[in-house]
Amino acid sequence: MGMCLQCLGGAADDVVVTPDPETRRQQLAEAAEKRQKETAYRGVKNPEAVERKRKKQEEIEKQAMTPSVSGGGGLKWQVG
Repeated sequence: MGMCLQCLGGAADDVVVTPDPETRRQQLAEAAEKRQKETAYRGVKNPEAVERKRKKQEEIEKQAMTPSVSGGGGLKWQVG
């Protein structure tokens, strides 16, 4: 019986304190974001260059979608 009590004597030192729910939620969100970045750039040697190229392409598409005021490249209606 004395052997069993010796095992339980140091059990209080081994207890891991869990962080509060808000801290835990933040840690999980950061870990998920890190995993997403890793999977998005898997096999890419320079992820910064890929991101710059993507942003530049989005800007070009945005400019193409907005009508040009001084361009006058649209259709013109003629009546008469």
